[in-house]
Amino acid sequence: MKLSQSVINAELELFESRFKDAVKSKVPMLDRITSFIVKRKGKQLRPMFVLLTAKLCGGITETTYRAASLVELLHTATLVHDDVVDESMERRGFFSTYALWKAKVSVLIGDYLLAKGLLLSLDNNDFRVLQLLSEAVRRMSEGELLQIEKSRTLNLEEAVYFEIISNKTASLLASACAAGAFSAKGDEAHAETMRNFGEKVGIAFQIKDDLFDYGTADVGKPTGNDIKEKKLTLPLIYTLNQVDKNTRRRIINVIKNDNKNPQKVREIIGMVTDAGGIRYATEKMNTYRDEAMALLHQFPENETRNALEELVRFTTDRKF
Repeated sequence: MKLSQSVINAELELFESRFKDAVKSKVPMLDRITSFIVKRKGKQLRPMFVLLTAKLCGGITETTYRAASLVELLHTATLVHDDVVDESMERRGFFSTYALWKAKVSVLIGDYLLAKGLLLSLDNNDFRVLQLLSEAVRRMSEGELLQIEKSRTLNLEEAVYFEIISNKTASLLASACAAGAFSAKGDEAHAETMRNFGEKVGIAFQIKDDLFDYGTADVGKPTGNDIKEKKLTLPLIYTLNQVDKNTRRRIINVIKNDNKNPQKVREIIGMVTDAGGIRYATEKMNTYRDEAMALLHQFPENETRNALEELVRFTTDRKF
């Protein structure tokens, strides 16, 4: 991601200082916790997409920085809430907020971050940006609930899987790209093109995450975490639709009743690989990546477009 970062290096630094200001509070405990969260931030892919799409569509403005901060606030809030839902003790190799401050404080911190994001937009009359990103929050909640519902019944249809990941994962990146594009010149056509672009990149990103669960020569040792959590992933869905009834029944039985047994999980990983589930998911991921690239190529070639291309390739080629 070196090119992507170098093209907007100064802008990223400015964004970081604005983001730190955006989470400040008059309550010492809140400041301690938000400081802990900010220090352990991830790769900042979403703010990078906001800044680069704005640059591609006419130039970075003050609205762009606020849009990038809103995206990061929403993303961080959902991660904090996710750790409560999943009872997760770890986030990016460190203790999670949930592990250190438990459920009540974590839920309130997530709510605080959401409120700060909403006010950041409302106080500056960024109504269209807020509308675009509120749509993502709605879709993310729907996707999460749909996944919970379907994991109980193990209703493994490919169309349902794509609905889940489109809402749960891709919607925030789609809205981030749309908000970035709109923040440049208020062009709705550009915003819609980049929303579509972000959606396709987000879907490819999630399929890549699915593939990490099974491990290939590219991604290293399989984790089997999704199987343990009864999550519907594309390699598994494809496999269940290809194998005979007895094998299908065996796989579903392991997912429902033996999903904590490492040997049984390894067996399923082997079945998915043998049935072509890895190959199929990889092909689908690359199709979404290529469709995203085609949308990007509607814009003239320049340093910014090249940086966005690099980001797209990172989502499908990454090793973590």
